[in-house]
Amino acid sequence: MTTLLYTHPACLEHDLGSHHPESAERLKAVLSALEAKEFAPLERRLAPDAALEDLLRAHSRRYVEGIFAAIPARGTIALDADTFLSPGSGRAALRAAGAVAAAVDAVLAGEGKNAFCAVRPPGHHALSQRAMGFCLFNNIVIGALRAHAVHGLTRIAVVDFDVHHGNGTEAAFAAEAGFFYASTHQAPLYPGTGAVEDRGVGNIVNAPLSPSSGGREFREAFRESILPALSAFRPELLLVSAGFDAHRDDPLSGLSLEEADYAWVSEELLQIAARFAGGRIVSVLEGGYDRRALAASAAAHVRVLMTA
Repeated sequence: MTTLLYTHPACLEHDLGSHHPESAERLKAVLSALEAKEFAPLERRLAPDAALEDLLRAHSRRYVEGIFAAIPARGTIALDADTFLSPGSGRAALRAAGAVAAAVDAVLAGEGKNAFCAVRPPGHHALSQRAMGFCLFNNIVIGALRAHAVHGLTRIAVVDFDVHHGNGTEAAFAAEAGFFYASTHQAPLYPGTGAVEDRGVGNIVNAPLSPSSGGREFREAFRESILPALSAFRPELLLVSAGFDAHRDDPLSGLSLEEADYAWVSEELLQIAARFAGGRIVSVLEGGYDRRALAASAAAHVRVLMTA
């Protein structure tokens, strides 16, 4: 078995304009890096559209229908100060969510040892009835809820190392003991959530990092807080919100991670997945806004996934 790579050209059609940091050029940079010879063993798959029933596990029907009804025929419209819709946004969002659902199915069926979903728009800020933080549908929550509803898994973990706290993911799982959510993120920073004290029903672990923190603080947070709690949870499936905007070169953050830090955390997560989940990991692209840093960091992450 190999690592599966899910993506779709429709994810490039979510066009927010050249001024917006969440541009199609981000995804193009990642996909270009994954064209290198060393990534030839990846099994590349086109993401399908998400099924409506998958969207409705994570979002209200009114919200889902409202998103599609609001898509403009031309130009862009704002859902909030940061989050916009363009004519191609609906197609992109369906493929992004569908990629994660399909990757969950494939990994649980043993078609690949793990998977990376190179998609956009990102998802971890999206709430059940609200778009925010560049996110329309919460892709990783959709995948996790499918793993539970369709495949019967009862211990599903999400680990999020994006520089921004995944408030939408935490909100979806905070009252659900069968789901685990852990996050490292810069604080203070958008969206202002993710305090250490927020523990859900004992299934939430937040490890906020002060501005200017680097690899030492990041690794310490994982070693002391996240990895022990994740091991104690004993996940049957591990999902990763793989945001690479904590990189030292990213313009939207004040942390100082490097590619080696992303490789290290990927190795640690791989080991836990091997111990408890049969190696089953589905990783999903979230943030990362310096194209060179994003491409190099995503490549480092996928390179480790391929070693499983």
